[in-house]
Amino acid sequence: MKNRVVVDISDAKVSNDPNAVLTTYSLGSCIGVALFDPLAKVGGMLHYQLPASTLDKPKADRYPCMFADTGMQCLVASMAALGAVTKRIHVKIAGGATMNTGPKGFDIGKRNYLSIRKILWQYGMFIDAEDVGGHSPRNMYLNLADGAVTVRSIGLEKTL
Repeated sequence: MKNRVVVDISDAKVSNDPNAVLTTYSLGSCIGVALFDPLAKVGGMLHYQLPASTLDKPKADRYPCMFADTGMQCLVASMAALGAVTKRIHVKIAGGATMNTGPKGFDIGKRNYLSIRKILWQYGMFIDAEDVGGHSPRNMYLNLADGAVTVRSIGLEKTL
């Protein structure tokens, strides 16, 4: 029996429990980042809303996982504490959609995507698979038994 561990919006979770499935819902313009170290069998997931903590420093201090940069710091540090090594980590991302809700013209989904690519590059990590863009929200699942990532959107399911 799998244990579903829910990663909320502006949240990150890590685990080394092979029976856990890290799960996040409603990735619209937000980005879900699934990281997995296959040797340490440690996985983590971040669900961030905004590209950079510099947009609102006081909010970033209270909610670091709301932002790509500070959220990744938290996620990578938490995974390292469980034995993960950055150079072994597999990276899969989803989200970054253009949603019809919220302010127009800000292209938050695209800005979130460009931000995570830059941040990953700074860590020496690269995206192994992605499901980004479009106009539909997604749910993302990271199975810690094997690192498999599944994305569901409007009745469609794909493995990254």
